[in-house]
Amino acid sequence: MRVITVDLYEHFGVNKPQGARGKLTAYVNDYRIDRLRPAMLIVPGGGYSFCSEREREPIANYYIAEGFQSFTLDYSVAPVKYPQQLIEGCMAVAYIKENAEKFYVDKNHVATIGFSAGGHLAGMLATITDEQVVKDALKEKASLAKPDAVILAYPVITLVGKAHQATGDNLCGEDIKLKEYLSLDKRVTPSSVPAFIWSTVNDQIVPVESSLYMAAAYRENGVPFELHIFEDGIHGLSLANEEVDSVNVPVQAWKGACATWLKSRGFELIKRSI
Repeated sequence: MRVITVDLYEHFGVNKPQGARGKLTAYVNDYRIDRLRPAMLIVPGGGYSFCSEREREPIANYYIAEGFQSFTLDYSVAPVKYPQQLIEGCMAVAYIKENAEKFYVDKNHVATIGFSAGGHLAGMLATITDEQVVKDALKEKASLAKPDAVILAYPVITLVGKAHQATGDNLCGEDIKLKEYLSLDKRVTPSSVPAFIWSTVNDQIVPVESSLYMAAAYRENGVPFELHIFEDGIHGLSLANEEVDSVNVPVQAWKGACATWLKSRGFELIKRSI
């Protein structure tokens, strides 16, 4: 296996603000180069104040075992504000698609999974990759910025009302209009990316309403989605197993359900000519 880290700003020739991160790590399984694999871009949570390790390599390893090429995004956090996080996410997806042949990736099956605040960033990739700031940064490569599916795990969706206040503050400061603008249930359109959404009823950090609002918006706009709400579980469960020190056996079912959903959308190994 090859492990490669790239500075996305440097790769795309985009000006890098002070304090910005924007680094992508690729975990490339080249054991069978006669196969093309779907790709999974992993966006850890952390309230836009840090990037959680529990939602980084353990998730990458899981999707490698499921036949994916895994990529983890180290994105900018406070005090760096929007739109850098969106730009970095778009650069990550574009980089994977642009280098699909190099990584033995099926460029038509690139998914993104985001946890908590990372779910908000993944949600932005599902809904607003056509923002002018993205076009200005990536220029002609902006067309590569949209993933083909997203998984939103206990995601922050709304930044107003029943929201995780600190996440909105870290991303937007005190700009209430920006928080409303980036409440993603208001940004879903018929061209948004299909989504698998899961959360728990008694999440005490990110209210379950975020997932419900997003599912309702998907339903209203006719975009394919699947929603799983588990009765019990703390915030930040990740894989919900011993690997991440948060064992919750019922919640572990999200992985199998998500795998089935992804396969139904064509996220499988395919033969390639070499």
